[in-house]
Amino acid sequence: MSQPNLHRIPTDFEEVVTVTEKSAGWIEVICGSMFSGKTEELIRRLRRAQIARQRVAIFKPVIDVRYSEDYIVSHNQQKIPSIPIHTAQEILQKAGNAQVLGIDEAQFLDNELVAVCRTLANSGRRVIVAGLDKDYRGEPFEPIPQLLCEAEYITKTLAICMKCGNPANFTQRIIKSSERVLLGATDIYEARCRACFEPPITEEKK
Repeated sequence: MSQPNLHRIPTDFEEVVTVTEKSAGWIEVICGSMFSGKTEELIRRLRRAQIARQRVAIFKPVIDVRYSEDYIVSHNQQKIPSIPIHTAQEILQKAGNAQVLGIDEAQFLDNELVAVCRTLANSGRRVIVAGLDKDYRGEPFEPIPQLLCEAEYITKTLAICMKCGNPANFTQRIIKSSERVLLGATDIYEARCRACFEPPITEEKK
């Protein structure tokens, strides 16, 4: 009786492991508060894929122009070229023959991103998504929560609370605004721990 072509079980999502002869894709989600290193981690994984001579395509919402229009840029100024997009569907149109796809600031894309990532993974590609899992109110920031249900691998990054130094899981808006999407960096936001986080008053939630 012939034995199936099985190999060792994967121990890390960055190892390309074939469990059977059929190629399988997957989804990785990197999520957390602002200033927790999400974009840095995304760039690190994408650069490793490029070093391995894999075909890589990188996307970001066109709205994110804080540091650059056509680069993904971390708060510590690491950067990598990217394709600005208006909608999640554009990823399918522009992915080409890429084996690895990176998507930054996913919370600024529409909920179709979930179906797009599923389609790409089902076609045998590696999809790496980074984004905020909670908004400035401490509430789930779609479509990240839905992507967490789809993902094979999830990395939760933590910042350092700018008030007390404890691990920070919340993004504190330090100016008055009721806009859910308000681009900014340390001029508008701080990383806060659970104890130091101050949710906005009721009027701002309306």
